[in-house]
Amino acid sequence: MSEFNYHHLRYFWAVAHDGNLTRTAERLNLSQSAVSVQIKQLEAYLGHALFERRGRQLILTEAGRIALDHADTIFAAGQELLGTLQEKGRSRQAIRIGALATLSRNFQMEFLRPILDRPDVEVILRSGTSADLLLGLEGLNLDVVLINQPPARDSVTQFVSHRLSEQPVSLVGTPERLAGERDLAALVAREPVILPIADTGIRIGFDAWTDRLGIRPQIAAEVDDMAMMRLLARAGAGLAVLPPIVVQDELSTGRLLEAGRLPGIGETFYAVTIARRFPNPILGELLDGRAI
Repeated sequence: MSEFNYHHLRYFWAVAHDGNLTRTAERLNLSQSAVSVQIKQLEAYLGHALFERRGRQLILTEAGRIALDHADTIFAAGQELLGTLQEKGRSRQAIRIGALATLSRNFQMEFLRPILDRPDVEVILRSGTSADLLLGLEGLNLDVVLINQPPARDSVTQFVSHRLSEQPVSLVGTPERLAGERDLAALVAREPVILPIADTGIRIGFDAWTDRLGIRPQIAAEVDDMAMMRLLARAGAGLAVLPPIVVQDELSTGRLLEAGRLPGIGETFYAVTIARRFPNPILGELLDGRAI
């Protein structure tokens, strides 16, 4: 099959938006027959009629509507390319952010807050594993990745890790679970606990702390998602070991209480980028003054 002809697609795109072959031909300074031939060649290539004529109007067929949606995306991407490489401002700039699937949603919201209300910015958010997200960053499919452990940096892949926040980790539970007790060791020895999965920084720190105290905690759940830990804590399944930012809404209403901060245990959040000749200008605004 021959390569797709984007000139044909551009003529179709122009006629579809004008809704009139004569008007488009005049605007492009071409004959009607020349424009019509281009569209017919595109229809032959796709194997579908793109227009049907109703009186003097050209109406998109179902295939034509699908083709127009794709054409809009293609030519918008072309304008974005020109604006980026020529370093010109755009009416609406997209920023593509990857976030570790287990990362606190509240932290993500705090990171995004400066641009959430901006009409000139479109936020595209993806979640996944660290490996998948960093691969997307290397492939320039993402502008930044939010994770809680910095990746290795070498001469091949020069990741830049911006340390954004260091959050303490607390023991959190319902008022019924805490029952007025604030002694952390006594609580962990008495109540079931909701923990992150093994090999995470928080879990390693918690296991070391309980080992030093000689406590063998009863584990209610091991969870790889902070949002699920939050729900389990709200349901009273046990005392959760997590950063307070994860449950800040519940703490503010009293639905959950903070028994206390676990000594020497914390979580650090990073924004990881990669050196680019044409960095996304919105990213600079998000990171400016926030790294610690």
